Amino acid sequence: MNNFSEVQKFRQWWLWALLIGVVMVPVAITYFNHDQKVSGGLATEMLIGAAVPLLILVLFYIMQLRTKIDETGIYYRFFPIHFQVLVISWEEVTKAYVRQYSPILEYGGWGIRYGLGGKGKAYNVSGNMGLQLELNTGKKILIGSQQPNELNELLDQLVKAKVIKAEVRKPL
Repeated sequence: MNNFSEVQKFRQWWLWALLIGVVMVPVAITYFNHDQKVSGGLATEMLIGAAVPLLILVLFYIMQLRTKIDETGIYYRFFPIHFQVLVISWEEVTKAYVRQYSPILEYGGWGIRYGLGGKGKAYNVSGNMGLQLELNTGKKILIGSQQPNELNELLDQLVKAKVIKAEVRKPL
């Protein structure tokens, strides 16, 4: 049985341009004021003002969405937010299908997001394709993917192998 695995990272040029622009302001202020006599409190504030955006930049660089899907279920982790891999077994899933979505309109952007109007929770890094899951509990989870065709193929294989029922595979 084949399985699916994917690692996605925040590597969009526009995001990095925005993040670096935000980081440069406090860094530039700190750099241009480093030779002036500044009181201890202000110097600390300027240092923190430069360090916090740099830490956010590092966080975005190491952040990644890891997804693995096989005959036992769906495994995903948004590192470093999740300390453990989250698991959804196929027994918990009532519907599973790949769909196109609007990250901004449906979920308000990328990352770990909560959709309005019963859309559920989304884990996404970039793009507008993902695996939509509807669970026995009524919860909805969307896991973004840059490999929608491979995901569809795996779901078809799981149906053929009778791991998941054909009706689970059908979208609404």
